[in-house]
Amino acid sequence: MNTTEHLRVKLAVLSPVRLDIRDDSAQHVGHAGSREGGHYAVTIVSERFRGLTTLARHRLVYDAIGDLSACGIHALAIVARTPEETTSY
Repeated sequence: MNTTEHLRVKLAVLSPVRLDIRDDSAQHVGHAGSREGGHYAVTIVSERFRGLTTLARHRLVYDAIGDLSACGIHALAIVARTPEETTSY
């Protein structure tokens, strides 16, 4: 299973109504940390984020994924929204 598929499986526990995963690793070739794993961006829309701060939302995402380095991830950018907030991006 590749990293994108791994992220999709792990994040399913948040019951996303939208989940976009982008591999930005090619933009970071040569960066010292890129040897440790790839750079990814996740946009996730879920009811689970309702009433939560940005920090709490990110913690839910990190908790769902688990050990980033074991998944082959060096850096992860997160956009976490509720369905009502999706019109703002």
